[in-house]
Amino acid sequence: MGACRLHELHKLKFDDVKDLESTILVTIPNTNTNTSRAFTVTGKYYNICKKYMNLRPKKCESTSFFVNYYGGKCSVQNVGINKFGNMGKQIATYLNLPDPQSYTGHCFRRSSATMLVDAGGDITSLKRHGGWKSTTVAEGYIDESLQN
Repeated sequence: MGACRLHELHKLKFDDVKDLESTILVTIPNTNTNTSRAFTVTGKYYNICKKYMNLRPKKCESTSFFVNYYGGKCSVQNVGINKFGNMGKQIATYLNLPDPQSYTGHCFRRSSATMLVDAGGDITSLKRHGGWKSTTVAEGYIDESLQN
């Protein structure tokens, strides 16, 4: 999820997501820090994103990237911001994780930051990835990193 905030996911437009054949480039144009961010989706996650993109109805008037999926089909209705907020809890429940109520929509942002550090990212790349200007705030996301 590219360390996205809930409102960034909610506002993501289909035109902000570019399929480059083996990579998807996602641009987040309006962030809290008024700087755009970008990230890529590759490997098996590319295939998952591509499959989702292909499920989108051809005559969908919505410019939103995320539309509701139900019964094996995407609808033309946008995913609401509250649905993003509940996804962490739903996934944790599905995976039978302990205390699923503690998983909020913010868990995607934290997980993305932690995964970057676990993969060897430094504080500069972490700040760029999450759009954080403050080193202190960015460091708060790596407290529970496997590396640390």
